[in-house]
Amino acid sequence: MSPTARTADWRPAAEAALTRGRRFDRRIPAFLLRSPISRIGYAWGTAVGWIWGSLWSTGPIERRSGLWIFRGLPNWAFNRGGVCVGGCYLTGDAVPTEAVLRHEAVHKAQWLRYGFLMPVLYLFAGRDPLRNRFEIEAGLEDGNYVRSRRTAGRSAQARR
Repeated sequence: MSPTARTADWRPAAEAALTRGRRFDRRIPAFLLRSPISRIGYAWGTAVGWIWGSLWSTGPIERRSGLWIFRGLPNWAFNRGGVCVGGCYLTGDAVPTEAVLRHEAVHKAQWLRYGFLMPVLYLFAGRDPLRNRFEIEAGLEDGNYVRSRRTAGRSAQARR
């Protein structure tokens, strides 16, 4: 996804989403978080990712940054620029950058923490990445949802 134009106003909403998420997490029974149960959910997610990636990937399958990367999927087979399912990152033809892989590695850690709950919690977090706690935790800049301050500063100087 290309960087959003709303870069100036996203920080307060993002902080509020993180606060809401932390408050909600306190209500989840501890035995479901980062536990043998969540590990089973992570394994299930990884199996789903492997199956989906194996079915639709036309590009190379590689292991980088602790993720199985399936490239060459058709655009309809994944959301936005790609999707992390368990320990698999499913994406199109572009080679993922180190920043994107950092972002997706955080999603992998989220899958390890929440397991089976991850898809449901992500769904309820909403489609707007600037208000979705999971995208915010993974890094909006690394995920290409907002421009980094360095990039924004350089492009502003170039316009002068």
